[in-house]
Amino acid sequence: MLKFEIHFYIGESFMGTSLQPVDMLVPGANLESYIQAVNGIPILTVDEEKALADRLHDENDLEAARHMVMSHLRFVIHVAKSYSGYGLAQADLIQEGNVGLMKAVKRFNPEFGVRLVSFAVHWIKAEIHEFVLKNWRIVKIATTKAQRKMFFNLRSNKKRLAWFTHKEVESVAENLGVEPKVVREMEGRLSSYDVSFDMSNDDDDDSAYQAPANFLEDNSYNPAYALEKLNTKEDTNSKLHSALRTLDERSFDILSKRWLAESKATLHDLAAEYGVSAERIRQLEKNAMNKVKALIQA
Repeated sequence: MLKFEIHFYIGESFMGTSLQPVDMLVPGANLESYIQAVNGIPILTVDEEKALADRLHDENDLEAARHMVMSHLRFVIHVAKSYSGYGLAQADLIQEGNVGLMKAVKRFNPEFGVRLVSFAVHWIKAEIHEFVLKNWRIVKIATTKAQRKMFFNLRSNKKRLAWFTHKEVESVAENLGVEPKVVREMEGRLSSYDVSFDMSNDDDDDSAYQAPANFLEDNSYNPAYALEKLNTKEDTNSKLHSALRTLDERSFDILSKRWLAESKATLHDLAAEYGVSAERIRQLEKNAMNKVKALIQA
């Protein structure tokens, strides 16, 4: 893991000389102050992130790594908020997410062709998942000694948040030397805290926040997804321009006038221009389109 402490710097840009260090903050000390300080750290531009990533990757520059981590702490907060329904302290979730962010920065390669936030979101979630699985608090699920033993054994075998599949139940039952129905029963107790997705009619406004519908993550505003979508569009456009440049002059002119021009030409217009039949123009257009598609999908 990267060997540096997380300090907060507030200024116009991480590249400037106006940065002034403030007291070291951690989420557990004062969460609101932490969030405010993190939101005051400038977001890296594409060129700034590329320059820092190159320094870290080529020169193992820890100062560059620190800047990359600092500028992405706000995204850790965003991801951690989507796990607020598990009864765990938000500060702890953020701390674990920060560990995932540092792991992502260490492994990030600028040659990947994606922004760090798209790459790091998976590492951040992985660390938070591990923390949730280890600290999931379940009340009154094991009353006898045998049940308590079964509970801890089952916890050690549960590697993800979802329910066991039939194959996993059979495997765990075989490993623990019990019947599959016993595994199912204890897993049901582990999940006994579940509530309906929407607030029930019996709930009052004070307990409405406990309904999953009010705390599940809204991915429509997820910066990672938005950035991935933008990167995909830019990559497709780049491949399209490269593919068009490989066409001969006549094929490029036909595609341009048929698909790219504001006032699109008909097959007969192009047939009259090149002195061939409309069917021949259609064949040339089809061949050119197939060539462009093949190059884009390559």
